[in-house]
Amino acid sequence: MKKLFHLSALITLFSFIANAQVYNLPNLPFGLADYEPFVDAQTMEIHHDKHHAAYVNNLNKAISGTAMEKISMNDLLMYASFRSATVRNNAGGHYNHSLFWDILAPKEKQGPISSELQKAIDSKFTSIDSLIATINKAASTRFGSGWAWLVVTPQGELAVYSTPNQDNPIMDISAERGIPILGIDVWEHAYYLKYQNKRADYLSGIWNLINWGAVSDKYAAALTDPLLKELEKDNWLAIKDFHKVMAQTFHPAEEKNFAPLRTRSGELYAKAILLKNSTPPTSANNERVQEALTRLEKQCLDIHQLVQKPSKDEEKKNTQLFEMITKAHDIFHEVEGLCHD
Repeated sequence: MKKLFHLSALITLFSFIANAQVYNLPNLPFGLADYEPFVDAQTMEIHHDKHHAAYVNNLNKAISGTAMEKISMNDLLMYASFRSATVRNNAGGHYNHSLFWDILAPKEKQGPISSELQKAIDSKFTSIDSLIATINKAASTRFGSGWAWLVVTPQGELAVYSTPNQDNPIMDISAERGIPILGIDVWEHAYYLKYQNKRADYLSGIWNLINWGAVSDKYAAALTDPLLKELEKDNWLAIKDFHKVMAQTFHPAEEKNFAPLRTRSGELYAKAILLKNSTPPTSANNERVQEALTRLEKQCLDIHQLVQKPSKDEEKKNTQLFEMITKAHDIFHEVEGLCHD
């Protein structure tokens, strides 16, 4: 019996390890000397083998033994405000640098820009030269360390953003959201050995290494990435506010604890009103969302009125409240799905 217990424990442990997310340092696509003269070999070596490696190692240590081992990088980034500073900084550092290496290549290895990306750039920025000037401005005016980004926004458009440190536009702490398809690292360790404090010279040189073929591939992938809709929905602040109160009242009710619902039914109703009067994402089926929001507001009003109503049978009242909050929860999930056919 004891042997069977140990065997079961080992199987459980191996199963957890197999499902755990362990991040690895990606190899540089080219030799260190291939990035010369625009980025010197020693800088590339230190940048990749020391700085990026440290982000990977620190991230793995920070999430080891936690639920974060089993979630995706996108989830780590999207809810960065809920993560520790260690997880936020190192997850961002790993994601940002992995993208950076993907889009750098020596001239002879660079692919052409796609007609789709060229058209999008011309439409938004008039030309690649104008886009480069816009990104360089974002990079040069970034105080201290950080990144300048070309992103695909939740509306499927191109935009240029800048973030501090190892943040990026996927993170919920970023005021401007989107999927990065090109990033310029302006931490001093990216250029200091060759360019010293001359960030402008580094920015002038780095464009010689930008592989527009790789950027084009990332552009095409971003346009169809489900993450875009997730970012759009995550930017709907009214639904996030409602969701928080719903979670803090519904889940205790599932455990037959109705105190949070009874004390916060008015807040739940108020958040439902604000949600009903807010503007849903453009990708939503607006007619269906509005109809669902109307039902949700009415359901929350009914819950609040029942809470306020005197009752001689509290057990029966709790049963009614649970049925009603469950219905509200179901309607909320309709809204979360943006009520598409």
